[in-house]
Amino acid sequence: MKTILAATSALALVAGGAVAEELNIYNWGNYTNPKLIEKFEAETGIDVTITDYDSNDTALAKVKAGGHGFDIVVPSNSYVPIWISEGLLLESRPDQMENFENVDPQWVDVEWDPGRHYTVPWQWGSTGVVVNTKYYDGDIDTSAIFMDPPDELVGKINVVPEMGDVMGLAIMYYGGERCTDDMELLKKVRDGLVEAKKKWLGMDYGNIEKFAKEDLWAGVNWNGSTFRMRLANEDIAYGYPKEGYPLWMDSVAVLKDAQNPEAAKAFQNFIMEPENAALISEFARYANGIKGSEEFMPEDMMSAREIVIPEDLKAAGKFMKTCSPETQQIYTRIWTDLQK
Repeated sequence: MKTILAATSALALVAGGAVAEELNIYNWGNYTNPKLIEKFEAETGIDVTITDYDSNDTALAKVKAGGHGFDIVVPSNSYVPIWISEGLLLESRPDQMENFENVDPQWVDVEWDPGRHYTVPWQWGSTGVVVNTKYYDGDIDTSAIFMDPPDELVGKINVVPEMGDVMGLAIMYYGGERCTDDMELLKKVRDGLVEAKKKWLGMDYGNIEKFAKEDLWAGVNWNGSTFRMRLANEDIAYGYPKEGYPLWMDSVAVLKDAQNPEAAKAFQNFIMEPENAALISEFARYANGIKGSEEFMPEDMMSAREIVIPEDLKAAGKFMKTCSPETQQIYTRIWTDLQK
């Protein structure tokens, strides 16, 4: 398999010609297929360690602090330019790797990494709302589910702790666009979120089991994660807010201070192989951006509402932009108020 050859050639590099034997991946929690890692380890002889995070801001702060020991990180598209501008990523040139030909053309010349000099597609999807339809049978394609919750859902709502997604949903709910600096609108967003939080149960990451067991009934969540919830509980449904919802892509990048940069590059090349990209999607239930991976993916992903956006709601989905540092500071202040 060409992936093995690429990995081998990429690793004939470390001091004295010895092969690197470790790779430390810093990724979102419950997002990496153990089968993918087992296959990579078997083909390359590299031992992989995975450390979890729960938000883009958590990952960025940890790496900026230094002394982390990670080789790879998986930021969302709106954060990639921040990582690059901060000098935190290695220009690993995925566009020159053997398997780059498998990247779907729409994901090559992307705004956040033109030509893909730093990052490789991991998965992409949307952020919307999740509802247990046993307890609520009204319209679920609205951010009112968490911004102005119906009485039957109050106290059973969880909102994922990802600032960009939650702010994006709230801003669009009030008629604005991501990265707006309209202070009048942002005051509505701030006040609306703070008031709505009184009706939530929490702001936690990784709630598949809690929704499956019906400890939680509604909230803000990602499409693939909600798909996994539904597989465990058929009453779970995913909604695309008609007021607007974020689209995103998470991508694999090599850190500038990686201790095992060649092993990290080998991993980037490895996940651009269609069969390997399919393993990523099979586990986390998101689309991946690699041509030919569909034939290896579970059949139920081809028609699932969580993956196939309804035609009448497609236009409401917007890829999140990278806001200016000044605007980001305003959002951070609002987010800080929400955490109190």
